[in-house]
Amino acid sequence: MRNFGSILMILGIGGFFYCSSRLSEAQPLSPDLSISDGLKQPAGRWEMGRYGCAAAAGFGLLMAMFPKGR
Repeated sequence: MRNFGSILMILGIGGFFYCSSRLSEAQPLSPDLSISDGLKQPAGRWEMGRYGCAAAAGFGLLMAMFPKGR
């Protein structure tokens, strides 16, 4: 589990930086959009991908620190 956690953490960090670079190229979202309307725009999808990658990296960190489920 420690190896899986390390791989997940590395992929999450890499994905976060990739989504951040793609987000900077997209048009900004207007603040009055709902979440479902924001996901229809490219910037909303990249922003959600960034949050997902950050969550995956955080879960990978937990898996690497506590491999046997203490």
